[in-house]
Amino acid sequence: MKHFLKETDFSISEAADIFSLAQKYKKHRGEKSSSVLNNQSWALLFYKSSTRTRVSFEVGINELGGHALHLDKDTMQLSRGESVADTAKILSRYCHGLVIRAYEHEIIEEFAHEGTISVVNALTDFLHPCQIFSDAFTLAERWSEDCNVTSLKDRKIVFVGDCNCNMANSWILGGHLFSMNVILAGPEAFAPGDEIKNYLDKAGIAQPYTFTTNIQKAVEDADVIYTDVWVSMGKEDEEAMRAEILSPYKVTLDLLNAAKENALFMHCLPAHLEMEVSPEVYHNPKSIVIDQAENRLHMQKAILSSLAESDKT
Repeated sequence: MKHFLKETDFSISEAADIFSLAQKYKKHRGEKSSSVLNNQSWALLFYKSSTRTRVSFEVGINELGGHALHLDKDTMQLSRGESVADTAKILSRYCHGLVIRAYEHEIIEEFAHEGTISVVNALTDFLHPCQIFSDAFTLAERWSEDCNVTSLKDRKIVFVGDCNCNMANSWILGGHLFSMNVILAGPEAFAPGDEIKNYLDKAGIAQPYTFTTNIQKAVEDADVIYTDVWVSMGKEDEEAMRAEILSPYKVTLDLLNAAKENALFMHCLPAHLEMEVSPEVYHNPKSIVIDQAENRLHMQKAILSSLAESDKT
């Protein structure tokens, strides 16, 4: 049983095949859809609210011939104390796969361990692998005609702001997988945390990133400047503190212009304009945030297809 809980759950050769399939799905959308999930039901379990994740997975499962079943943790017996283990076992008897958007990463690991169906990480506080694969695909389709993963090699991506968040962690792992040059730029108080460092140690991965507090130096020769919200769900009580400390790391037009001439701006959305990014950058022709959002659909279809096919072998 194969799961997609973190970026490195797929090898680089598997990722290359997934990119190729995502490109095919995108190019031929509207034509006869694949039937890889025909007569299958996939549950989408949400502990957190969602727009892009829920819609892209529901549409994607439907276009692959399957049925998407939306589940809200607060309306399930999970909210009344039923164990993850029992829920995983029961859902495994009803469904063919499970997509989960949760807080603690341990929750999806437990679902994967206790169940007997493929589990996809649709976001935890630790990692957001579907977003990273979609973002990497978005870059590859701009840098190569066939969306080849080799086009990502040695490209410099600078993640700006809160470098102790799921997107920063995911770029660390994604950068390692795709052999990219990952620079994290933020205040010392928001440097990469122990969770990602401990994971890298256990996985035997030498530190695949550079952290700096010097944002101007970081963006020199950058191919991509990437940022995320400063206040994630569950951290609303820290908003004032975070805004004050992170304010020097706002992505402005001057910062974007300090990177390569053809540098791109990316954001996983939703964005808070005038907080982590200025409107001049967000609406700039170099901004590809809407392309990123669209590609969640095509990439996730490719990921689901890959998992479904692997379960047949």
